[in-house]
Amino acid sequence: MLQKIGEKKEESESLSADKEYAASLCVPHLPSRLHALRRDALSRGIPVMEEATLQYLCVLLAALRPRRILEIGTAVGLSAAAMLLTCPHARLTTLESDEKRYEEAGKNLSSFGLSDRVIRHLGDAGEILSMMDGTYDFVFLDGPKAQYGRYMSELKRLLPQGGTVFADDVLLFGWVSGRTPVPPKHRLFVRKMRAYLDALSRDEDFSTVVLDVGGGVALSVRL
Repeated sequence: MLQKIGEKKEESESLSADKEYAASLCVPHLPSRLHALRRDALSRGIPVMEEATLQYLCVLLAALRPRRILEIGTAVGLSAAAMLLTCPHARLTTLESDEKRYEEAGKNLSSFGLSDRVIRHLGDAGEILSMMDGTYDFVFLDGPKAQYGRYMSELKRLLPQGGTVFADDVLLFGWVSGRTPVPPKHRLFVRKMRAYLDALSRDEDFSTVVLDVGGGVALSVRL
């Protein structure tokens, strides 16, 4: 028994070391001004993508080369700018519910010369999605985490076969997996995220994988 416990501990430490080493190699090749924008947002307590997630997103987009991108959760425009810089022929529609961040994102996207490739909407994503039509090759889902499940029926309608949903922060702080205790005020969020991931994994219209990248990524391809 003690030998098995020791083996499991060694395996856990090895996996942790592998993850730390892999994360150290994640260096997004983006303009220094974009890295500065990320640091500034973090210094003000604005939640933006972890560097490992940003790198994974950019690598995936470089491979897929989508033409029409939908983003839920603009924040200060960091991810929108990164996606458009990675995909120079793409156009992006982005939704944001916070007016101050909506205005700040507009200024930031303009400073990168990207305004003419972006359509921005201010308001509740669930309501806006229900009024949208057309199709999108790629969806970056980074809005209110507890609402991910609410959006999926509309996203499925907007995704063609082969379309991809990239959902960020699905394992946030180890709460969703049970690795770390869930603070009482976040238990509802965890229940909803677990329900979202469970529904995705069972949905025959999608092929889904959950990756331990950054705060956790759920990657779903429309079949």
